[in-house]
Amino acid sequence: MKIILNNRNEEFNAEILTVQQLLELKKFSFRMRTVKVNGRFIPSSEYENTFINDGDNLQVIYLMSGG
Repeated sequence: MKIILNNRNEEFNAEILTVQQLLELKKFSFRMRTVKVNGRFIPSSEYENTFINDGDNLQVIYLMSGG
């Protein structure tokens, strides 16, 4: 499967992945994050039920705060 992840081409040995599986594979463990698949916001409650397909465009954005 080939996807675009954060504006970079990525390739995985799978035909389909869930958002949760992708986050685990890439070791994206930071808790405060936003995920979009093809421009659609995915709530964390839907990570395990949202499938990523070949050619999808994903954005994983970490939310940071500070002063």
